[in-house]
Amino acid sequence: MNFNSLEFIVFLPIVVCLYWLIPTRFRWVLLLIASYYFYMCWNVLLVFLILTTTVTAYLFGLLMEREQNRMKKRGYLFFTLGVCLGLLVYFKYANFLLSSCISVLNFFGCSLSQITLDLLLPVGISFYTFQTLSYVIDVYRGKVSAEKHFGYFALFVSFFPQLVAGPIERPQDLIPQLKAEKSFSFDCLSNGVKFLLSGFLRKCVIADVIALVVNGVYADLSLVNGVSIFIASFFFLIQMYNDFAGYSEIALGSAHLLGIRLSKNFDCPLISASYTEFFRRWHITLNQWFTDYVYIPLGGNRKGSVRKIVNTLVVFLLCGLWHGANWTFVLWGGVAGAFVCAEGLLRKPVRTFCEKHRLSLRKGYLLWLRRAVILFCFTLSAILFRSQSIEDVVIAFLRIFTFSDGMSLFELSKITLQDGAFILIVCALMAFLPKLTAEKTSFLLREREKTATDGALLIVGIFLIVFCWLDVTSNVGISAFQYFQF
Repeated sequence: MNFNSLEFIVFLPIVVCLYWLIPTRFRWVLLLIASYYFYMCWNVLLVFLILTTTVTAYLFGLLMEREQNRMKKRGYLFFTLGVCLGLLVYFKYANFLLSSCISVLNFFGCSLSQITLDLLLPVGISFYTFQTLSYVIDVYRGKVSAEKHFGYFALFVSFFPQLVAGPIERPQDLIPQLKAEKSFSFDCLSNGVKFLLSGFLRKCVIADVIALVVNGVYADLSLVNGVSIFIASFFFLIQMYNDFAGYSEIALGSAHLLGIRLSKNFDCPLISASYTEFFRRWHITLNQWFTDYVYIPLGGNRKGSVRKIVNTLVVFLLCGLWHGANWTFVLWGGVAGAFVCAEGLLRKPVRTFCEKHRLSLRKGYLLWLRRAVILFCFTLSAILFRSQSIEDVVIAFLRIFTFSDGMSLFELSKITLQDGAFILIVCALMAFLPKLTAEKTSFLLREREKTATDGALLIVGIFLIVFCWLDVTSNVGISAFQYFQF
């Protein structure tokens, strides 16, 4: 079930109304049934995969907490990691690994034909697997207690607002909220509506409209010139940000309607002044996950500069591979990791130089120059993320840096001047949307007695959400969120 579908527009209000009407002790049952129904709308058989992950983590979490023998406890951990990661690797990476191995063997003289397994990629498997692993690892470390109630644990793994594309929640943050007694409040409704409104505007008005241009160019890179590829890649960066941030905000809004606060996943990443800052602002929960469960266990920055660089590159290569079973994603991760490592090495000498010449990197023209350079670099790296193959990457960069001829962006995409103006307008919405969802925003959230004006604004917000959905379905059809494929 897509968030931007008629089914969800009907599903969410029904769940929210029932949730607040029934007694607290039955609410977890409602949410668990709703979450599994939500997930099975893609494919009924997928429920067996998430059940396998859930049951394994639940049982072995209890065993680890009770076990005193450290070796047995570690064995339980490795078995659980093996099951959860095994399912992820098999369904997401089996064909990629087979294809890569066959290509390597053919390179050394073998004559093997490619083998493709008929596998369905389970929607959201990367997200709920990582969320489950955070629970298992934290139980092993003694940071959280094993959850005794199977229903609440199953709900933690499958909670429908963030099941398919995050944010990736920690057990100590989400499980207590699922258990807490809550009573309905206007703030739950108003906060939920403003996040839903922002999310649908990002997805339906910004991301899906810009996707028309991006898809037109990337359909065949051999037909377009370098300028078109660069502009389309810049648009893709905007599309991907608004598509994923839109999903996250719809997830936050849906959870707010249930009195539950999910983690913030984006913090205006496109104004970042460095690669390091960008990844602190983009997909925050995933980057924190890799930091806590990969980077720090590898040694972090505690074992010298060389080890820090190696650890950083490993994390970014894994992060790239997490995004997709394609060498383009691995290359993207490697490039991002190299930039972050370079920034780490240059940080001290650059700071010394600026102090010596009384320059400030954090304000004035240097700040805006840094932001422009980072945006330029990320536009180029977006080519790696969007391209379907290494061959497409080579074509794109050759055309950009050799100024090859080809059809222009407007010729290929059939974009009129009015369409171009509309794209600029919807991009300008990005400057407003962070203010709409800010913690202290005055929109539908005032520290005073609620008035008829608040109710009117609430109704307007709901109608805008419906309008956004109708706009995209009438023009381009219902489109899945980009991160569903990850």
